Amino acid sequence: MRILITGATGLVGQGVVRECLLDSRATQVVSLVRHPTGQSSAKLVEVVHADFSDLRAVEDLLHPIDGCLYCAGAPPIGTPEDEYRHVTLDLTTSVARTLARLNPDMAFVYISGAHSDPDSRFMPLRVKGETERALAALPIRTVMLRPGGIQPVHGVRSPHRTLAAAYAIGGPLMGIGVRLLPNVMTTTERVGRAMLALLTQDNPPAVVENVEINRLGT
Repeated sequence: MRILITGATGLVGQGVVRECLLDSRATQVVSLVRHPTGQSSAKLVEVVHADFSDLRAVEDLLHPIDGCLYCAGAPPIGTPEDEYRHVTLDLTTSVARTLARLNPDMAFVYISGAHSDPDSRFMPLRVKGETERALAALPIRTVMLRPGGIQPVHGVRSPHRTLAAAYAIGGPLMGIGVRLLPNVMTTTERVGRAMLALLTQDNPPAVVENVEINRLGT
């Protein structure tokens, strides 16, 4: 499979890239990033493009693609609503529409979040729910992953200083949570493995909750 990944510098994206590079089913990993990451691998092609709202300059590099693992996003805490909506809804659907046009047979696997709902009273959950709805209306196979808490493993670190410190302090407790609360906790490794597993399914489910992420990713 030739797989496109967005958000490779984020906490989830780092873990997903790692799993794709380790998995023999992924013959090439195309990483769409705004800034160079410095990461190198014989399987990795890094496409640097600052504006996700207009991909015309790099379209030749974005097909053929068998699947997109969309991990890019804005932090739900501390991000103003207009910025969060732009990054989460506008840019995600813009990338998805372009990929759907270039690769109509591909699968688009999106990192959403637990309890995402377009009618939610909570802004991040509402915007995520609106994004899920917009993606599901596109003429491609879409899968929405709804993880709860995600423990970073194998050296994965949040690029946000405050969150990185919180993860460093809470890491041991998160590890216990993954073992005892599989309905609400998972790891970056399991998320990456689950996304890869979903790409190989002929009829993947439209929505995958946290407990199923753990089952697929174990």
